[in-house]
Amino acid sequence: MTIPASLWIGAGRFAPSPSGDLHVGNLRTALLAWLFARSAGRTFLVRMEDLDRVAPGADEAQLTDLAAIGLDWDGPVRYQSERTRLYQSAIARLSAHGLTYECFCTRREIREAASAPHPDPASGFDGSYPGTCRKLSDTEIAGRRATGRPSALRLRAQVDHWTIRDELAGAVTGRVDDVVLRRNDGVAAYNLAVVVDDAAQGIDQVVRGDDLLSAAPRQAYLASLLELAPVRYAHVPLALNLAGQRLAKRDGAVTLADLRDHGRTPETVLGHLAASLGLAQPGEIVTPGGLLARFDPRLLPRGPWLVDPADL
Repeated sequence: MTIPASLWIGAGRFAPSPSGDLHVGNLRTALLAWLFARSAGRTFLVRMEDLDRVAPGADEAQLTDLAAIGLDWDGPVRYQSERTRLYQSAIARLSAHGLTYECFCTRREIREAASAPHPDPASGFDGSYPGTCRKLSDTEIAGRRATGRPSALRLRAQVDHWTIRDELAGAVTGRVDDVVLRRNDGVAAYNLAVVVDDAAQGIDQVVRGDDLLSAAPRQAYLASLLELAPVRYAHVPLALNLAGQRLAKRDGAVTLADLRDHGRTPETVLGHLAASLGLAQPGEIVTPGGLLARFDPRLLPRGPWLVDPADL
């Protein structure tokens, strides 16, 4: 099903980190993002989130794999590393309104401060920043700078919680803390970059793994401070290994390259992905375009996909 460009409404996206090959769980999320976007008449974009660890050539390999299972995208692939000025502008805007502050804490210090005196789930520690540097005086800030310790820049949040609407999970209210906006190495942090990029690219639909659901309220709140249009979320279940842990390349032949070595074609892999979503019968050969007529977000499985590489 092809929708004329004149009827396109917004955009969806797939935004992998080019740190290595995509595994079947990543490809399944990409397929879902494509189906969500195309079925609603949205454009579909690909963005490389390359502000962290990057493996040489991984971006091209990922794009090749997406194309191999029949996914297409609109316009050029964008790279976060080329968008530094956008992040700087957003930070400057927040700082001008008194909504940022320097943070000199290490990860260990944050973990220990937030979980003390009981480092267990009952302590209420959920990874949120406890506000250690939020009220530092000018003298204290100068003293920390004098030690040579680099500082990150955090958001001075004005709320504790924020509610988003997710197409699969419904209304979700999550914790909002003073998220990092700029890391202590000067690079924009994920929560800022993803919000700025989605707005700059006209993305109004975010389909991604449900491991990021807890981050959505923080990001939606940050978008509101920057007066950016809200996005529609759909956090989809992850692929897990047979032990119930997040699927990884160490779990066996779970990338297209490895599966090719075992005689599996991209078409066969796509069929497995579609079957795992209830969109095809086991062993059926399908195309992404052919799946559009069958796609209904309301009928998607709500539990994780347990992957046995021997069955792929």
